[in-house]
Amino acid sequence: MSVQERVDDAVNVLVTIVEAGGAIVIGAGALYAFGRLLWLAARDRTTASFVLVRLDLGRFLALGLEFQLAGDILRTAVSPSFNEIGQLAAIATIRTALNWTLRREIEEERRQLTAGQHDRPAGP
Repeated sequence: MSVQERVDDAVNVLVTIVEAGGAIVIGAGALYAFGRLLWLAARDRTTASFVLVRLDLGRFLALGLEFQLAGDILRTAVSPSFNEIGQLAAIATIRTALNWTLRREIEEERRQLTAGQHDRPAGP
């Protein structure tokens, strides 16, 4: 086995680990947020409490997207073709735009919570 093949194999293992980490972060965040949502729906039905769940979920999603982007970058780190570079650029653009949107929404929700705009009861 050549050195290039060994490096490729090592990078593929790293990509798998990093992408699995991202999936675990997103999955754990979704489960955590769902559990909190059920708990809050049973005891505290204010809009502010649900917004906090959204903020937590948004943070998990943003972190998971960062891991996924890291995996994409690792995948193209070893002798990438022009096609792979183009795909990475497209994926990085989409994931960065998603992450930027999530962060903007998180900051807006946080600002509204601080201003006390989410204090009314949720639901009908």
